[in-house]
Amino acid sequence: MERLAQKLGKKLTKVVDILASGGLSGTMRAVCRGFKSGGGLTIGILPGYDKSCANPYVDIALPTGLGLARNVLVVKSADVVVALPGEAGTLSEIAYCLQFGIPVISLNSWDIDGVIKVKTVEEAVEKVKELLKRKSTAWDIEARKDLTKK
Repeated sequence: MERLAQKLGKKLTKVVDILASGGLSGTMRAVCRGFKSGGGLTIGILPGYDKSCANPYVDIALPTGLGLARNVLVVKSADVVVALPGEAGTLSEIAYCLQFGIPVISLNSWDIDGVIKVKTVEEAVEKVKELLKRKSTAWDIEARKDLTKK
């Protein structure tokens, strides 16, 4: 999973300048590592109060003291979210995206109505690019619905 996350991070630098994540270890560390290697700026929105808990690839550590509730901040800081296979935290972030109308791309992650499903990093990056372009020309819920059709 970490290889996939690192590859995604690196390729995302071709379409976005800043990456926000939960800023900790595992998948979050790997995606930050990939993004940094491509020259991007990373933000870690941390659950605790200690900046030093951020992984070494986080440029800007934001300690929140909110625990899991910080997932709302992770999601609300994004224009588009890419979900990788994960557990309950990933599921909560997907749910927040759907509730707030933030487009979410599932890269081999949860299969949920309203989520854009892709199978490869390249597909995910193309969808991010497409969604950001649409957003800049007046993003709307109907456009997201069209993209999620199977």
